[in-house]
Amino acid sequence: MKPKFLFLCTGNSARSQMGEAFLRAYAGDHFDVFSAGINPKNEIHPLVRTAMQEIGLTMEGQTPKNVSEYLGKFVFAYTVSVCGNAEEQCPRIFLNMGQHMYWPFDDPAALEGSEDERLARVRIIRDQISAKIKTWLREQGLEPTDFHQGL
Repeated sequence: MKPKFLFLCTGNSARSQMGEAFLRAYAGDHFDVFSAGINPKNEIHPLVRTAMQEIGLTMEGQTPKNVSEYLGKFVFAYTVSVCGNAEEQCPRIFLNMGQHMYWPFDDPAALEGSEDERLARVRIIRDQISAKIKTWLREQGLEPTDFHQGL
């Protein structure tokens, strides 16, 4: 049985969804990957979907979920809070099981400016999340699987 890995954030519409997609692409054969939010949005942020599709990850099948869906149902070997709000408000049960990490990233949903300006920032955040996950995997002795990187 593969260890379970949970990405947590507030809305589960951007950072945690990217984390889920990247870890599944890089090491899905080593982990069962999930994401959830304290106060989930109705959908994944459209600019996040666009930025991920640009590199060949469609995020198909991923939807925002409430962290309460996992309470009492799963034991996570790893949890990662990707925002300060989730770090502070997440039920302690998740932060106290397995290995907990705090990897803060800027919130794509809070970005301002034109659509092009916001998309450019989402790409930066996307690349930061990708790099962090690759680094963490290598620290675990795992080489990230190379997936098709779009254009």
